[in-house]
Amino acid sequence: MDLLKRLFEQHFQLPAEDAQPLQGQLGGSGRIIVRLTGGNLSAIGILYPVREENLAFLEFSRHFRRHGLPVPEIYAEDLSQGAYLEEDLGDTTLFEFLGENRTGEAVAPRAVEAYRKVVAMLPRFQVEAGRDLNYKLCYPRPSFDRQSIAWDLNYFKYYFLRLAGIPFNEQALEKDFSRLTKFLLGASHDYFLYRDFQSRNIMLRDGQPFFLDYQGGRKGALQYDIASLLYDGKADLPPEMRQELLDYYLDCLGSYIPVDRNAFMEHYYAYVYVRILQALGAYGFRGFYERKAHFLQSVPYALKNLRWLAGHVKLPIALPALMEALQGIAASEKLQGLASTDESLKVRVFSFSFHREVPSDESGNGGGFVFDARSLPNPGREEQFRHLTGQDAAVIDYLNRQESVRQFLSSVLALVDRSVSTYQGRGFKNLMVSFGCTGGQHRSVYLAEQLAKHLRGTSGVEVVVRHIELEKMGTPEKMS
Repeated sequence: MDLLKRLFEQHFQLPAEDAQPLQGQLGGSGRIIVRLTGGNLSAIGILYPVREENLAFLEFSRHFRRHGLPVPEIYAEDLSQGAYLEEDLGDTTLFEFLGENRTGEAVAPRAVEAYRKVVAMLPRFQVEAGRDLNYKLCYPRPSFDRQSIAWDLNYFKYYFLRLAGIPFNEQALEKDFSRLTKFLLGASHDYFLYRDFQSRNIMLRDGQPFFLDYQGGRKGALQYDIASLLYDGKADLPPEMRQELLDYYLDCLGSYIPVDRNAFMEHYYAYVYVRILQALGAYGFRGFYERKAHFLQSVPYALKNLRWLAGHVKLPIALPALMEALQGIAASEKLQGLASTDESLKVRVFSFSFHREVPSDESGNGGGFVFDARSLPNPGREEQFRHLTGQDAAVIDYLNRQESVRQFLSSVLALVDRSVSTYQGRGFKNLMVSFGCTGGQHRSVYLAEQLAKHLRGTSGVEVVVRHIELEKMGTPEKMS
């Protein structure tokens, strides 16, 4: 952390007053990701020991910015220590924005428009910036070649199929893998393949998309990335929206290269399959092997996509052993059980006034936290804030600028994160977090909203927010 603070001070010429670890980063990639702030400035610091991967990200970022693409600016780096500092793009991912703008299968137009902006940008990465990219920097492979595909398919076989207890004929499955690989490599693959083009790696700032986590990019086929976005498991896009966005992508792609839609579609669904299998391998590795149970919460969404494919798509090649294994996945009672909403951890977040009772735990769990925010600066004492709440931008900005508030919130987030991880690992179903202040209008509301925003999008977590005092003004309960 001291190294990141030093980079911050060297770049901005002022000290980092606060360093707040960002939730959920250690469980997946292994990176330590920290938001550093000083004065009115902020940056994201990264600590990660794999030099080749860091170098790929830094050089790709500079390359993409030269092409005018919306990726973070690199402020400072120390590759010898596995550290670098980049632009802070905020907290709103495309995944979170989608969740806030949908009801079941109905996706609000503003979320559809956000996806259209993302889809329109993809060909610029693949074609425009891909033409003069230095592919020698790609890690661990310069292209999505036979070896890369073999890694993904074996990842699925050994970390998902085997650990989930799904029977399969290994020799027959290997023959199918060989046929599938040959078919995939039959598609034109001279473009930049982003590799992890999905909704959690896309930030929205002022309504515009910004892109992250392309350090695993390499040369490959166009079909892979759009398949990654549209069949992103927990995003759970409705089939009609997927088709609309695919058509729009092909229209946008046609502005850069001639597009033979029939040739594109011949290979498209094979890439959809291989991307889903790669994702299942990752869920199995993290969930079954590393016993991080919350990763398994994504499995039912992948299975839903596989069932849709089985009912609507016929591949141009026969893959009988693979299809039999996928049918076994769909029929597995063990995996179907992961779909139960009871497996999610419900985090109920409250704001309240200490003039009244502390909110009671209706779940019967009997645990959780109560945080007293009365030691923090009180916007309610300022005339301009008196009739506002902790949900209003002016109050949020005021509290964001208070060092004591930032430190308080950082401690709360770290404590709650540890409990969430432990609760998920032990199969607990409920966690309650309450924030109290004098009137239950400003500080407690702000803190509850900040925690809820922090937790939204966490795999296997359902967030419910209630503002006890504001409910008297008709503010509804929120879920995500």
